[in-house]
Amino acid sequence: MNSLLARTNDALKINPPSGDFHLVVNGSNWLWAVTAIYAFSLLVVIGLTYFAKNGEKIFHYLFQISFFVGTICYFAMASDLGSTQIKTSVQDQGLRQIFYTRYINWFVGWTPLILVVGLISGVSWATILYNIALTWIWVSSWLSGALVASTYKWGFFVFGTFAYFLLSASLLTSGLRTAKRLKITKHYSLIAGSLILLWFLYPIGWGLDDGGNVISVTSGFIYFGILDLLTVPVLGLAVLFLAKKFDYRSLNLYFTQYGRVLPREYPDGSVVEKVNPSATNAAAVEHPTPVRATPE
Repeated sequence: MNSLLARTNDALKINPPSGDFHLVVNGSNWLWAVTAIYAFSLLVVIGLTYFAKNGEKIFHYLFQISFFVGTICYFAMASDLGSTQIKTSVQDQGLRQIFYTRYINWFVGWTPLILVVGLISGVSWATILYNIALTWIWVSSWLSGALVASTYKWGFFVFGTFAYFLLSASLLTSGLRTAKRLKITKHYSLIAGSLILLWFLYPIGWGLDDGGNVISVTSGFIYFGILDLLTVPVLGLAVLFLAKKFDYRSLNLYFTQYGRVLPREYPDGSVVEKVNPSATNAAAVEHPTPVRATPE
């Protein structure tokens, strides 16, 4: 009976860690807990999607992607998969385990998050693509720096951090300007401000963990695990709660069977597709209405 109730984590036995500084059992246990939170949040959002109104599910779909990616990546890290060995930057003390899976989570999982913020603010698609590209530059630069053993890693850190500041400036300028026009400044400021504030803590963690190798691998996972949970599941569920108060039509986010257009509603609830006047005129010329001759 005791053997049935005993809970053990054999991940590090099945997938032995590499390097002199690596993940330990307690760290793996923490990562399994984060995986469970991501997975539970994913199931919650999937359930909420079926109760959301038709045409107002865009945020549910996007957050499902972020939560799904986070679940997979944290599952890999909890299983001690998706890592490599790099020489430590502190007096060459040995090899340190670097998890590139962490950066895959940020690269893919943050993209829908940027898209959500852009759609709420009402900025142009060019600005949204610009913000997504800055996020990719940020994460890719930090991944490159984490895989470099020499002090040149800090050059990649500077590039990535500069991309973060450009991204924050874009969210605070272009985003706020268009949010004011759509009269959604309060909600947008809360969402974008929280996101920028949480992201501000990431450079500190990177400098102590994969960059400076000051803290242990497990301590780094605890630090980034808390930040990731606040940035994606917590903030994502908060956005879905606030989205209930959004006017999707004024935000031009009401999706119909004809695409992202404003539907023309009739008493019977039907939606009529817009008619192209030029096409109507062309059809009239091609098939003119016959004129009945009147007797003299």
